[in-house]
Amino acid sequence: MLDLPPLARFGGRLATGLLDVTSDPAALDGTGFWAVCADFEGRLVCARFAEVREEPVPAPVPGAWRGPAAGDWTSSLDRAAYTAGVRRIREHIAAGEVYQANLCRVLTAPVAPDADVDSLTALLARGNPAPYAGTIRLPAHGVETATASPELFLRRAGRIVESGPIKGTGRTEADLLTKDYAENVMIVDLVRNDLGRVCATGTVTVPDLCAVEKHPGLVHLVSTVRGELRAGAGWPELLDGAFPPGSVTGAPKASALGIIDALETASRGPYCGGIGWVDADRGTGELAVGIRTFWIDRAADGVAVLRFGTGAGITWGSDPEAEWEETELKASRLLAVASGAYEVTGTCEAEGEGLT
Repeated sequence: MLDLPPLARFGGRLATGLLDVTSDPAALDGTGFWAVCADFEGRLVCARFAEVREEPVPAPVPGAWRGPAAGDWTSSLDRAAYTAGVRRIREHIAAGEVYQANLCRVLTAPVAPDADVDSLTALLARGNPAPYAGTIRLPAHGVETATASPELFLRRAGRIVESGPIKGTGRTEADLLTKDYAENVMIVDLVRNDLGRVCATGTVTVPDLCAVEKHPGLVHLVSTVRGELRAGAGWPELLDGAFPPGSVTGAPKASALGIIDALETASRGPYCGGIGWVDADRGTGELAVGIRTFWIDRAADGVAVLRFGTGAGITWGSDPEAEWEETELKASRLLAVASGAYEVTGTCEAEGEGLT
C-alpha cells in the first residue's frame, strides 16, 4: 500500500488529520468536517478530518507527477462501439422507453506505483481550473480521486439545497444547438422531481435556466434548481432522493439507468458520482458531479492505473459521430494535462490534443 498521508483539498481549503471513515450518510448530519466520495454505483466513503485550514493548491513540482504517455490511453468503448451505443439509445427513444440517456466511456492508462493524485491536482489547478475542483487521498480506503468538475451536484446551507445541472456543450456559444437546450430542460425537470422528493411542497424553483458558462476550452449550458428541505430530512434523504445525478443518467432516470447498464462495459466509479465536502458543524456542504475526474486504481500486486471518464447526453436529435466528438472535446484538455502534453501556464492558453 502506498504510504501517503490522508488529505482532502477543495478549492483553497486543505483538510488533514484523518479521524474516522464511514459509509453511513447520517454521519454528515453529526459533527465535524467531512470529505465525501460517492461512486456512481452507490459506494459511499465519508472521511472526517481533524484540521481544516485555508491553503492554496501548491505549485507543481517538476517531476512529481509522471503521467501516462498520450498514446497509452485505452477506452472502454471505442469509436465504433460508442456510436453504435448512441444509435441503440435512439432506438429506445423511438420506442418511448426513455427521453434521454447519458452514454459514457472510461479511459485507462498505466501509471507508476508511487503516483500521487495530489501531484496531479497541482497540474489540474493550473491547466484546467474548475469551480468545484477537489481531491480526496485515502489510499487505505481505495479513494485517490482528483476532480476538475464544473458542475454542482448538491449545495446545502441549512435547510436550503441547490443543484446546478449541466447539459449542452460546445467549443463556443455559437456551437450550441437546439438539441442542447432541449437536453438541458429535460434534465432540469428531472432534478426538480428529485429535489421535490425531499423538499417542502412548493419550495422547488428554477432561478436560472440554460445560462451559458465558459470553461477552459468549451462552454456549457447550466441551470439552477433550488428548494427547502422538508422537516426531518437530512443528508441521507437528500442523497437517496437525488443520487445518482440526473445530468449523468437521463430521463426517466430508472429507464436510463437500465440502458446504461446494458451498454457500458466499465463501472464508472467516482466518475459521475458525487465528490465534495460537508461541514456538519455549520450545516453546509457542497458536492460536485464527478465529471472531469481522474482516479487511481491499485491492484494487490502494486500495479496502478489512472482512469478518467467522458460521456454525452443522447437524445433523439443526437448524431452518433457528433456525440463521439463531444466526448473527445471534454477529455482532450484534461488528458493532455495528465499526460504532460499540455503546457501548464499562468494563463492556461495552451490547448491539448484530442484522444486518438
